[in-house]
Amino acid sequence: MELVYGNVNKGILTLHLPERVETTNAPEIEKQIAQVRAENPAEKVILDCSKLNYISSSGLRVILRLRKDLGDLEAVNVSPDVYEIFDMTGFTEMMTIRKAYRSISVDGCEVIGAGANGKVYRINEDTIVKVYLNPDSLPEIHRERELARTAFVLGIPTAIPYDVVRVGDGYGSVFELLNAKSFAQLLAKGEKPIDEIAKMSIDLLKLIHSTVVKPETMPDMKKVALNWASFLKDYLPEEYYTKLYSLVEAVPEDHHMLHGDYHLKNVMLQNGETLLIDMDTLCYGHPIFELASMYNAYCGYSETDNSISQSFLGIPHETAVEFWNKSLRLYLDGADEETVKSVEEKAMIIGYTRMMRRSIRRNGLNTEAGRIEIQNCKDHLLELLPKVDTLLF
Repeated sequence: MELVYGNVNKGILTLHLPERVETTNAPEIEKQIAQVRAENPAEKVILDCSKLNYISSSGLRVILRLRKDLGDLEAVNVSPDVYEIFDMTGFTEMMTIRKAYRSISVDGCEVIGAGANGKVYRINEDTIVKVYLNPDSLPEIHRERELARTAFVLGIPTAIPYDVVRVGDGYGSVFELLNAKSFAQLLAKGEKPIDEIAKMSIDLLKLIHSTVVKPETMPDMKKVALNWASFLKDYLPEEYYTKLYSLVEAVPEDHHMLHGDYHLKNVMLQNGETLLIDMDTLCYGHPIFELASMYNAYCGYSETDNSISQSFLGIPHETAVEFWNKSLRLYLDGADEETVKSVEEKAMIIGYTRMMRRSIRRNGLNTEAGRIEIQNCKDHLLELLPKVDTLLF
C-alpha cells in the first residue's frame, strides 16, 4: 500500500505524507520515503503535509531521522493542529515549518487602498485584506507584521493583522476593522468636513513623529532618500545634482518614527478612533521625508494628470491640494506663510526627486506621459535647488 509518494521539480523532491503518521504505519512510511528518495535523487527534500492531520511521537522520530540524514528539511502546508505539535516538540526551531493558509477570493470586493506593494480590499463589514503584488510575499508579510507590532507596542493606534491567507497565486494579510472607513472615503462621501479630517490626520501624524524607535527595528529613511538622489546623477546638471545630494546628506540622523506612505487611504476611522494601516513602509528619520511623501500623494503625482487624484484617492485634484495645504499648516502649528512656503519647497525637492526617479525606472522616458512627468520634475528641481540651502525646519 502506497503511503508516501513524491515528485521532483527543479531539483526539489516533494514527499507527500498521508493523513496519519503513527506507531502502526511509521516503519512502512520511513521505508517508502527511503525508496522514493532512491528513485528520485534531488538536491533538496520538502515534506508536503497538506493531508496530514495527526502525527505521533513515532512519526516525529521518522522526520527527525530524515532531517539528520539530509541536514536541511522543510515541511509545508502544515495544519494548525499539526503545527502546534511541531512547535511544542521543538521541531520549529530545528527546521522550517510552514503553515497551510486558507484561501479567499477578492472578486467583486471594494478596493479601499492601493500602494507600491499591494491592494487593500474590504471583504465584508468586519474584515479587510491586504493582497501583496509579489506572489512570494511571505517574508514581506512577516516583516510588515513585525513593524506593525513594533508601532503598536510604542503606542501607535495600529491595525494588527490576525491571519495570513492565500489569494489566488499570492498571499494576503487579514485585518478586523469593524465598520472602519478610510479618511479618503469619509472625505469623498462628505461624511466629515475637510478641516476635521485634516486635524485628525495631523494629530495622528504628530504622534507618530514624536515616537522614538530603535534604529535596528526599521529602515533609515535618509539612506533611502540618498539612493533617490544618487539615481539622478546622470539626469541633472552636475551642479544641481551636487546640491541635491549635499542637501540630503546634510540631514542629521533622526530616530523618530515615520510612516513612509502617509495619506488619506492609509488612515482609518473606527468607532471614533483613528487607526494606521499599510505598515510595510514604516521607517525612521527627519519629518521632511514624510512631508515629501505626502506632497507627492496629494499634489505631485497628479500634477501633470489631475485625474490621478480621483483614481488614487477618490477625490478631485483641487480637493487633494486643498487637503495638503490645510495639513501642512496644521502640522506647522500656525507658522507664518513664509515659513509654510519654505517647508513646502523643501518637501517638494525630495518629492520631485523621488517622483523623477520613479518615472525613469518605470520606463517613463519611452512614453509621452512619462516624459512630461519627468520634465515637470526636472523643471521644479532646477527652480527650487538654487533657492534652498537646507532641508531642515
